[in-house]
Amino acid sequence: MSSLQVAKVLNNNVIIAKHPQHGEVVVIGKGIGFHRKLNDTIPLSAVEKMFILTKPEEQEQYKQLVPQIDEPLIEVMNEIILHASKSSSGPLNEHIHIALTDHIAFAIKRHTQGLMIHNPFLYETRELYPEEFKMAEYAVQVIRDRLGIDLGEDEVGFIALHFHGALTNQHVSEVRKYSRLVSDLVHVVEDKLGFAIPKDSLDYSRLITHLRFALERVRRGETVEEAGSLDSLLKREYPEMYSLAWKLTKMMEQRLGKPIFAAEAGYLSIHLQRLAQRKEQDE
Repeated sequence: MSSLQVAKVLNNNVIIAKHPQHGEVVVIGKGIGFHRKLNDTIPLSAVEKMFILTKPEEQEQYKQLVPQIDEPLIEVMNEIILHASKSSSGPLNEHIHIALTDHIAFAIKRHTQGLMIHNPFLYETRELYPEEFKMAEYAVQVIRDRLGIDLGEDEVGFIALHFHGALTNQHVSEVRKYSRLVSDLVHVVEDKLGFAIPKDSLDYSRLITHLRFALERVRRGETVEEAGSLDSLLKREYPEMYSLAWKLTKMMEQRLGKPIFAAEAGYLSIHLQRLAQRKEQDE
């Protein structure tokens, strides 16, 4: 039977081991290092509920991180990431072990010092990444239940960005850039329409969803089917919203550094017109 051979025990939850296919690896799992000694063997079948870091750069970063993290937090992180990997729609980039562990350790340190950071993109993150937001809610709940520390809802939003980055293989700074862009786009819409869209409204959710899919299409380089006749009709019937849509697409183009198909403005103007009509009805 293939097995791991213990090369070094870092703590009760992390070991360095020799893997039959990957050579030296970092193995993370609840109690994996407990009572282990050099050259002990661990059947690969026993690693079902553990994580193996195979990339050398990830291994090195995690080795440097472990001495700085309390063991109870390492154990909690195992549970959080295991839950996320089981509930996610795709595989998580293994860098999540370093990035999220480091982030949460720092968030806990800030919490104990009474330094709370407001998340200005909380609503946008909840609407943009609902799957990741649920994972993050679970993470904050486990930290509260196991460690007695309530990081709060603002932190849920920050953690969700890490999960999204791991699912899409994007750095968290790139993910944060998208959330900030969506927030800025919404503010431009609100300024033009002259009212704040209620964040718990269906109108807000629809707008965020449309912007999200537009940005994802741009990020992936997907083509958008041109609709010349519809485009002309929208420009004629809804000139103000069509102009606003063009302004928004130009903002996306500038901030993302990627071209945006003209049809995006047409589709966006339909959503904007619905918002404008809703405002008129409310007045």
